[in-house]
Amino acid sequence: MKVAGCDLCEAARLTAWHYEDDLCWVADCEVCDVPMVVWRAHGSTPPPELAEQMLARLATVADAVFDGRRYRIDTVMRQLPDHFHAHARDEGWWLRRFAGC
Repeated sequence: MKVAGCDLCEAARLTAWHYEDDLCWVADCEVCDVPMVVWRAHGSTPPPELAEQMLARLATVADAVFDGRRYRIDTVMRQLPDHFHAHARDEGWWLRRFAGC
């Protein structure tokens, strides 16, 4: 189910998209500039087996994007806490975020 006004439900293609299926999509986060997986259903707590599948898809993309560089999966939903999503963050993501300032 999609919720009107939810940016993640809208799924606007504002950045590079790496993967999508009926469960989720993985694209570069507009704010963080790192791969992010987003559940297609609106909600903050997917069933554990679905969360595991989505995080595995994110890891597959992150492995390719970061090409051997270290990263961590961050499942804290700071700015959009009502829609499940997670980021793959490399060591330089914070510096890149402010590089254009």
